[in-house]
Amino acid sequence: MIRKMKTLSGLFLLLLFLLFVAGCSGNKTSSEAEKGKEIELKDPEDVGYPDEITYWTELVPNVAATSKSLNDVAAYLELEKITGTKVEFKHPSGEGSDITEQFNLMVASGKLPDVIEYNWRTVPNGPDQAIEAGTIIRLNELIKQYAPNLTNYLNENPEVKKMVTTDDGNIYTFPFLRGDESLMVFLGMIIRQDWLDKLNLEMPTTISEWEEVLTAIKNGDPNGNGKADEIPLMVQLNDFKYIGAFVGGYGIHAQFYNDNGTVKYGSIQPEFKDFLTTMNSWYEKGLLDPDFSAVDSKLMDAKVTNDQLGSFFGFSGGGIGKYTGLMKEKNPDFKLIPAPNPSLNEGEKAATGHLEHAYSGMHSAAISGSAENPEEIVKWLDFAYSEEGHMLFNFGVEGESYEMVDGNPIYTEKITKNPDGLPMTQALGKYIRASYGGPLIQDKRYLEQYYELPEQKDAVKIWGESAENHINMPPTTLNVEESEEFNSIMSDLNTYYDETVIRFIMGDEPLDNFDEFVDTLKGMGIERAIELQQAALDRYMER
Repeated sequence: MIRKMKTLSGLFLLLLFLLFVAGCSGNKTSSEAEKGKEIELKDPEDVGYPDEITYWTELVPNVAATSKSLNDVAAYLELEKITGTKVEFKHPSGEGSDITEQFNLMVASGKLPDVIEYNWRTVPNGPDQAIEAGTIIRLNELIKQYAPNLTNYLNENPEVKKMVTTDDGNIYTFPFLRGDESLMVFLGMIIRQDWLDKLNLEMPTTISEWEEVLTAIKNGDPNGNGKADEIPLMVQLNDFKYIGAFVGGYGIHAQFYNDNGTVKYGSIQPEFKDFLTTMNSWYEKGLLDPDFSAVDSKLMDAKVTNDQLGSFFGFSGGGIGKYTGLMKEKNPDFKLIPAPNPSLNEGEKAATGHLEHAYSGMHSAAISGSAENPEEIVKWLDFAYSEEGHMLFNFGVEGESYEMVDGNPIYTEKITKNPDGLPMTQALGKYIRASYGGPLIQDKRYLEQYYELPEQKDAVKIWGESAENHINMPPTTLNVEESEEFNSIMSDLNTYYDETVIRFIMGDEPLDNFDEFVDTLKGMGIERAIELQQAALDRYMER
């Protein structure tokens, strides 16, 4: 009942959001709708930094562990000294769907802060509609006039410029960009090496080998407490739904994917039934965590640090690095290592694994239509793309969080051996933003130090090389009409999908009903949604 009420609440807020966008769009003149908001371009020499701005963004757990607001983070304290700009950060509470609901409610209210950091690429009705509605503003001319640092980067990296521009030609955010290929793989399967050693097991590489290993973990008491309290595997719904954990072994992606230029939806393929059959079997055998459908970050932390969880889908930094640090004193033998993306057959690669593009849309900053001084805000945001800003947001404050050694920024022991015992990921959160994103260009030299453990460095190679990855969709955008139709289809479809897939895995829905599940998805419009994604992919390839 609680889940149903929350779903209805989310749908109500989404409806409010869509009605607000439609209403704003209908009240605009054609010229206003084309540009979103008429802005008189001033001489750049006459534009300074703003005195004050309001800024809405998520406060991620690794920052929230030590700071009440980004105002407490050293990079922003230093930025205020440099620019003189005071920032009032507004942070939504909770995680995931909670943040989405608060975002929708804020937009529907029309009471907008100056800067909103969100994934505007996938916002309901798309970024072009948000511009037409005046919710956010088109940035092309403003960036060209007042953001020389971002302009230079985009001109030097045309493939990235293609990613951050809609099919209508609009640039809509100051993007979070991954500045090197080594930064684009950071999620995958993680397993307890010490438990493998204790049980005399080899690293699993296929689905069948994984079942053997998980069974041994369940029955072998690897934590040595004499209790059958081990949890062999944690894979959450979104891990395989959006990223492909285990699904790639069956030759598909669970959602929309690119099969040599043809868009397909993996969950209506027969291979998805095979995947669900395996997950259901593992759930019934006690190999998959019974909390998989409802676990949050705190519960996940507890399962790992209570020495119960044998394997999970997680981050190289916030998973391997974080938990190794937290367990160092509690269990010196505790060791996490990356596992290859599992395939169905020996010697094969998984069809897909985690692979980000240089730009995905996450953690990027748009300027709202309510901002009174957009040119000044553009100049302020552009500072992060300058050399000085790049160093600040990737490494923090020289002399405190890093020192220059032979021309390279090297983190100090405040980061690497924090005197308060903070894991490196939380120590970094006190100083920088590169560890989780923001309107900036992430530097690989951050990663080379953040991945202090050899297992973290191995993860990039192991996860990257054990998956084909070519089937992942590029960062396409739907146009206004397509986005409206697509979201109309997917809002109800996703609710039905999530509930039914969980029921399949838990055994509450017989797998004999899989064909009925596919027929229902088709009846709800999944084939039309595929057509819309195909049109977006075709346009993206022609940009």
